[in-house]
Amino acid sequence: MVSLTGRAFESKSSQPAAAPPSPQLDAYKTEVAQQVVQHNPERVFSGQLPDMLPAIVVLNVTVDKDGRLTDVAVQRSRDPDASRVALDSMRRIGTLPKPVNLLANNSDSVTFSETFLFDSQYRFQLRSLAGVQ
Repeated sequence: MVSLTGRAFESKSSQPAAAPPSPQLDAYKTEVAQQVVQHNPERVFSGQLPDMLPAIVVLNVTVDKDGRLTDVAVQRSRDPDASRVALDSMRRIGTLPKPVNLLANNSDSVTFSETFLFDSQYRFQLRSLAGVQ
């Protein structure tokens, strides 16, 4: 790589490269997203996403080995109302599927992120279900 001064440099990151997404985790996220939709039908919209999304909320979701939601927190959002809708929608589902084969050694839970894509009426689609558009 070359810097603006023309001298070569090498980036040395102290963090290891991120692991590729797990097909098992993706399947689990899809299963959880389907439950979110099932428990929040009045808040969901289907079809084409708007060109400009008024709000995007990313949640960190932690589920224990028995499928209990132990933590849900906003990772990224610029809209407090959309954040509340996303958090409430996630909490409304109760017990989730057990995260079979997703727990790391000596871990009692798994944490993943889910992205809520909002329209102007605070209805959402979940990134895990939206597919390529």
